[in-house]
Amino acid sequence: MAEILFPALFVLLALGVPVAFAMAISVFVALSFGSTYPHLVVVKEMFAGLDSFPLLAVPFFVLAAELMTGGGITQTLLRFVSQFVGHLRGGLGYANVISSTLFAGISGSALADAAGPGAMMIRMMEKGGYKKSYAGALTISSAVVGPIIPPSITMIIYAMQDENTSVGALFMAGIIPGLLLSAGTLAGNWYVSRKRDYRSDEARPPMAEMVRTSFYAMPAIFLIVLIIGGIRSGVFTPTEASVMAVFYALLCGAFVYRSLSLRNLPGIILRAALVSTAVLLILGAARAFAWVLVIEGIPQFLAETIIAWDLSPILFLLAVNLLLLAFGLFMDPLPGVMILVPILAPISAALGIAPEHFAIVVIVNLTLGLATPPVGSLIFVVSSTVHLKPGALIREMPPFFLMSFIVLMLLTFIPALSTWLPHVSGF
Repeated sequence: MAEILFPALFVLLALGVPVAFAMAISVFVALSFGSTYPHLVVVKEMFAGLDSFPLLAVPFFVLAAELMTGGGITQTLLRFVSQFVGHLRGGLGYANVISSTLFAGISGSALADAAGPGAMMIRMMEKGGYKKSYAGALTISSAVVGPIIPPSITMIIYAMQDENTSVGALFMAGIIPGLLLSAGTLAGNWYVSRKRDYRSDEARPPMAEMVRTSFYAMPAIFLIVLIIGGIRSGVFTPTEASVMAVFYALLCGAFVYRSLSLRNLPGIILRAALVSTAVLLILGAARAFAWVLVIEGIPQFLAETIIAWDLSPILFLLAVNLLLLAFGLFMDPLPGVMILVPILAPISAALGIAPEHFAIVVIVNLTLGLATPPVGSLIFVVSSTVHLKPGALIREMPPFFLMSFIVLMLLTFIPALSTWLPHVSGF
């Protein structure tokens, strides 16, 4: 089956078939020509992949992000950040990165970051004199932190594939790496803004106005504290935290900022349902794809082969980096986690690599694939938002690719960046 499965998948991806459909169809083709299993097993495995309580967090975090955007919370965060850095050279670029980082602490999704505050910041940067393609490229790079800073949909899926770690531990492990990626993007913006002399005509707001804006933003910022603090203190699980995020965003939008009305809710719920359906369809198809790999014994074969190479932990991590960066060029993070983690995580554990350290290396690698051609989802989301060809955005990306690679190497060679916070938090 494997001899048919992979060629079918690559052909379908090359033809532009969406990832979820490409994986599901390739499994059907492999079953048709390479086995005697009934085709019904594909549907069974897809449903089995979705039959999980922790997965309930996915639609709720997506809905929370949509409520934030529709309820004025996103705009409030943008104003809060812009008042501190908007007047600096490259200030709107800094505001883009920092607001995406704050939004990542609520949404858990890179695509939600790019489509929410990212789209607003692109318009603001263009009005401020920034090149539209650069504003789009910066938004792509800043949105990458969405699945790394907690909460994270990708981390929830990862914890379901590796029994040696937990969602709470991964949430804590992602804070420092996410902040480092944001810092790298800020450094890239500093370099480009200095080179092109992107200056702001706006003066720094008076102190009294800054205090009022900061006070007004406190309820929105508290949502981040509520999610992370509630999980860390054990008050609620990550799944329960996603429900709390929805109710808090709903209450803030309706009663604190008063920009969310009943007539807005059907559209918000519909958008959240469409995004959640797309994510869950990918997860279901990835489960069926992974089932074929297990039946064929590919995970066991690869594990035995890699162990026979007798690699040191560092060489193994470097090899994993190369594998995942290549994999991320053609596959989204969620199917990548479901297919590769059951293969690689046991080998990592056998080599004595801390599970949180390995998880962050995997998640960061695969998430960077969202910003790399030819299948980078963030490129196409932002491209449609700013009405530019993907090539124009890709040409602006090299400074951010370089900074992301430097951060990835730091995370690979310094385990404490991923393991310290989980350790001091009691995980």
